[in-house]
Amino acid sequence: MLLDNHGRRITYLRLAVTDKCNLRCFYCMPEEGLNWLSRAELMTYEEMLRVCELLVKMGIDKIRITGGEPFVRKDIMQLLTAISKLDGLKELSLTTNGVLTAPHVSELKAIGVRSVNLSLDTLDAGRFFAITRRDEFANVMDTMHELLKHDIEVKINTVVMAGKNTQDIIPLVELTKALPVSVRFIEEMPFNGDGHSYSGALWDYVRIFDEIRNVYPDIQKIPDPLYSTAYNYQIPGHSGSIGIIAAYSRTFCGTCNRIRITPQGTLKNCLYDDGVLNIKDLMRDGKSNTSIVDSLRVAFNSREKDGWAAERKRKENPNFHESMATIGG
Repeated sequence: MLLDNHGRRITYLRLAVTDKCNLRCFYCMPEEGLNWLSRAELMTYEEMLRVCELLVKMGIDKIRITGGEPFVRKDIMQLLTAISKLDGLKELSLTTNGVLTAPHVSELKAIGVRSVNLSLDTLDAGRFFAITRRDEFANVMDTMHELLKHDIEVKINTVVMAGKNTQDIIPLVELTKALPVSVRFIEEMPFNGDGHSYSGALWDYVRIFDEIRNVYPDIQKIPDPLYSTAYNYQIPGHSGSIGIIAAYSRTFCGTCNRIRITPQGTLKNCLYDDGVLNIKDLMRDGKSNTSIVDSLRVAFNSREKDGWAAERKRKENPNFHESMATIGG
């Protein structure tokens, strides 16, 4: 059992395999994109597999592959297949924007991927283009239906943004009536690569819930899974469910079981810290597995209590927030 200094069990790794993305969502990055990492700055697949194997042996039993957009990286299915075979891993999942994913769904099913998080902030093609700056709505919807056809659990991640897509909250809720999807509404966070001014939590988890309850007063609370970051609900008669994630309010830190590793190999104990250990450097310096594990344990024993404390401890300018694409969704 892998525990941190607050007695919280660590079981979940979010591994970002690239910072590159084929969308340009305004809340994530500037229109011109970011200064993408060079190939040498990225961890190789061999390095990623090595660190995943070490962490699974330490107690991690769930790995989620994120980006950027995972399917932008060449031969990503080779890495996913190798990770899926790690002894002791119970769950492999991924987060994708769905643009390039549909052709790979049968392969994902074959290697045991049971759940996929699909980023989708609107069901309106015009607003999709305005938010993402790309005309890819049809491909994303094709991916959603392909996942459902293969009986892969679909969780739709929707960032709620004032003046941009709040009118999409109810249509997305209505999607759960006929489809067995979980639509999760996420508070906007300040990880935008300085692409726009962060508006703050104008739509926090309470306001989002009130918006839904005004239309569906019979909405019911359902049990939250262990370590859930979402408050979960269901509307009677609907096939799917609804989640609300207080990502900026940070109400779930007390049960946090997750760590993140960025594409360049930086371990993040918290989404809001600026990195606590560069694992890639340790590997390229020739450190043994034992030495790397010791360094990881030291890092896990210095986790901050919550996201607010982690943000205050940032070594760099605490008011600067990198793009979510560079740290993993």
